[in-house]
Amino acid sequence: MKVVAQRSKAARVTVDGEVTGAIDSGLVLLVGITHEDTLDDVRWMADKVAGLRIFEDESEKMNLSVLDVGGAILSVSQFTLYGDCRKGRRPNFMAAARPEQAEALYNSFNEALRGLGLRVETGRFGAMMDVQLTNDGPVTLILESGA
Repeated sequence: MKVVAQRSKAARVTVDGEVTGAIDSGLVLLVGITHEDTLDDVRWMADKVAGLRIFEDESEKMNLSVLDVGGAILSVSQFTLYGDCRKGRRPNFMAAARPEQAEALYNSFNEALRGLGLRVETGRFGAMMDVQLTNDGPVTLILESGA
């Protein structure tokens, strides 16, 4: 499982002109699922994201988590995170999980985050989405389970 986490001041995702998810301060998560991912990976990643100390405290040190600052999550499925660009000019997406497996684990990931007390907004799995965000910092991190 791979997640690109971006600290955000505001973000939203739109599908066919309809806003499907929007947050103020919090994290935008681009979420990729691979064939080997399990519910253990989902739980590990949810815990990691919820506790990741990337928000500034009163001393301007990154010591606070999204939970600590009362932030929200905008979670967007992103199979292209598993695009392999090492050969040729066209990415190979063979490492990305099939949609049935990926959607189930993506939904479980969002539920795990909610279970930790976070408000989670989402895009629409498998849809063409427009994602807008104001990246705060900018702070962008890549997290991988099993790494």
